[in-house]
Amino acid sequence: MPPASLALPLFLIIFGAVWLLKSTGILPATATLVAAGIAVAGIAVLVVDGINKQSIVSGPLLVYIGAAVYLRHAYWVAYSPLFALGMMLLGVLLLISRSSIVPHKGWGKPRG
Repeated sequence: MPPASLALPLFLIIFGAVWLLKSTGILPATATLVAAGIAVAGIAVLVVDGINKQSIVSGPLLVYIGAAVYLRHAYWVAYSPLFALGMMLLGVLLLISRSSIVPHKGWGKPRG
């Protein structure tokens, strides 16, 4: 007989905990959690991948998108300024990534 999987019990525990926290009002809104997740993913890209020509664009842009989702959800800023600022940020990050100061992905790492 194959060993029992832990997937169902862990899913039930996590789903029940999220449901409890959501129903008691302790868990923040879903948009806030998504915004925080996207921002954390951007920081993780920079930490795991290091600073290179790809991560210098994707990491800060993910952090900005997370912040923009939160700002829009909180009704602090409209869509139009967020998109305009995002385009400007993307342009600046693309210019920075073209610099010779920023290394290519994988440079400086020993191969083998």
